[in-house]
Amino acid sequence: MVVLTMDDRAPTYSRTKKTPIQEIRASLNTAVSTPFWLDQPQRPPVTPALLEDTTADLLVVGGGYCGLWTALIAKERNPQLDVVLIEGNEIGWAASGRNGGFCESSLTHGEENGRRHFTEDLPTLSRLAAQNFQDFQDTLVRYDIDAEYENTGLLTVATEEYQVAALKRASQEGGSSTRTFYDSRSIQTMMTSPVFRAGMFESDGIALVHPAKLVWGLKRACQQLGVRIFESTPAVKLRGESQCVTVETSTALIRSRKVALATNGFPSLLKRARFLTIPVYDYVLATRPLTRAQLDDIGWASRFGITDSSRQFHYYRLTSDNRIIWGGYDAIYHRGGKVRPAYDQRPATFETLADHFFITFPQLRGISFTHAWGGMIDMSTQFVAFHGLALGGRVAYSAGYTGLGVGATRFGAQVMLDLLSGHSTELTQLKMVRCKPVPIPPEPFAYPAIQLTRRAIDKSDANGGRDGLLLRSMELFGVGFDS
Repeated sequence: MVVLTMDDRAPTYSRTKKTPIQEIRASLNTAVSTPFWLDQPQRPPVTPALLEDTTADLLVVGGGYCGLWTALIAKERNPQLDVVLIEGNEIGWAASGRNGGFCESSLTHGEENGRRHFTEDLPTLSRLAAQNFQDFQDTLVRYDIDAEYENTGLLTVATEEYQVAALKRASQEGGSSTRTFYDSRSIQTMMTSPVFRAGMFESDGIALVHPAKLVWGLKRACQQLGVRIFESTPAVKLRGESQCVTVETSTALIRSRKVALATNGFPSLLKRARFLTIPVYDYVLATRPLTRAQLDDIGWASRFGITDSSRQFHYYRLTSDNRIIWGGYDAIYHRGGKVRPAYDQRPATFETLADHFFITFPQLRGISFTHAWGGMIDMSTQFVAFHGLALGGRVAYSAGYTGLGVGATRFGAQVMLDLLSGHSTELTQLKMVRCKPVPIPPEPFAYPAIQLTRRAIDKSDANGGRDGLLLRSMELFGVGFDS
């Protein structure tokens, strides 16, 4: 029998493991490195690479959510437009096929971050976010995309005492009828965990999807509308010419009237955008399917997603076959800002995540993980995407989604297309579109600065959420860093 007790003297999660290391390693022993979402028999075949020079009205560089939404919406706006999309690897192999599958309506990464950066635009951004969220759902229906979409809501939990009051305040902001606060006793009726001290359930604006099925469905929809897609076609150089923009790939040249760059955390073809994001690696575990009895033991009766309130937060959810997807907390920046396949695996982080899983759900001690993977996300200092134009308005770019890309990339696609149209629109006049985040210093300064910030965040989480001088100074300059 597991006794569910809580130690009030120390942080719930720390870098000191509380589960025996032998038990942790046994739980991970048979986990495969393929992301669970991509480990599917219905994974579509890769389309051939571009082998001959071609032209286009619009060239989209990048085959993740942002690029696919851009190509799809462009064809919806003008079916006669010749749209070409190139992807350096395979559609959905990067962040779009590796994330947790949380689709949020927010465009600002929460109300507090929105107030920090875009106070005057908040009412407009709130309306646009709700419209984008609805349009996202409508698109799935229109193109018969089975992305396992579930509009189930999100439970945010306090795992430390200092987080309780903030959650209660958030539940009462604006007189919201979609947020419900649960105190230390009632939260256990939602979920049974010794680390949950309180919770807030938000029923609106949060959905769950199967990330890979979403990206594959968007690919199929683009092809149905006539978008020409070429995979295994990395772009290596971009240059402006008198009548077009030329993008050089590893195998051919593409001359296009307009170009939309949707490469996110990968090195931008535009030098001006390279210091506006950093590639940060996020890591995820998937359990074997839970039995009904195991679900009852932890009280997970509804299929909502869950996250905790720490800066270094965890996110978790159920899959359609009742596995728990468990990720977050340990965001890793590798020296030099490199993006390498080898970084997709990090045993030390997997062990930390497994330890935190068993701290949260001691009822599930002994369960094994079937998948353990990582992937890069692009982070900006303002925690939301930025957008812009280059080469006389013929090239648009959108990046910096910082983990919010499942839903917000659709909005970013609209912004890029509005910018490329040359017309002033409601979207192009937003401060979010007109202003850029604080640049990230180049190496060799970036790595030590980020490690120093990580240590400051660790200390803050362990010190009742009280920020030190470094984090308070960063806040004054509108710079943030969460997991």
